Amino acid sequence: MAFMLLVVGAAMFTQGLVGFGSAMVSMSLLPGQLGLSVAGPLVALMALPSESLVLIHYRRSLSWRAVGRLAVGMLFGVPVGILALRHLPERLLLVVLGCCISGYALYALLELRLPALRRPQWAYVFGWLAGVLGGAYNTSGPPVVIYGTSRQWSRAEFKGNLQAFFLLCDLTVVCGHVLAGTLTRGVLKLFLPALPVILLGAAAGVALDRFIPVVLFRRLVLLLLLVLGLRLLT
Repeated sequence: MAFMLLVVGAAMFTQGLVGFGSAMVSMSLLPGQLGLSVAGPLVALMALPSESLVLIHYRRSLSWRAVGRLAVGMLFGVPVGILALRHLPERLLLVVLGCCISGYALYALLELRLPALRRPQWAYVFGWLAGVLGGAYNTSGPPVVIYGTSRQWSRAEFKGNLQAFFLLCDLTVVCGHVLAGTLTRGVLKLFLPALPVILLGAAAGVALDRFIPVVLFRRLVLLLLLVLGLRLLT
């Protein structure tokens, strides 16, 4: 329990400070301790209060039109991810998760420049990919972060749009886990003690946003994600 709470606190602090990353931090560590079938619904449930808190802070900067397009694609992707979680071997899923986490970390650390996406219709594609990853691993962040970067969102718009999308995605994922029967009493028993840590971690990240060099912190998080993602492959 202590290890889980430590991971949750660090993950939610990252979410509050950078605007994303809580699921990638959590899902790179918790599946090894709890198993993917427990960590999946648990992390989706834990994300809801932290994303709500961060969204309230950046609510004036979000664009519902941009988020709406992403959300439409996401609705078709989440069921695919949840079905994969239920029916595919856990080892295979962990390897794919490791590839996603380490691949995104490398992309961000190398600061690769992707072509600007002028057509907003690309949102449906990236939203679908985010939904698949969200349904299976709760890591819907990478496709949306890449999309937002390619659309050249401002920093505040970036954080506001991401929180709104993550909240919609995780609500869909949680509902999917309820219907699939994977949101069990055991998951809820782990969630309740973690709730104060979730709120404190996210609030601390938002409060310290103006004092901590975000670029340096983000690079440290990405290096950590790269190491953890590669660990999942072994």
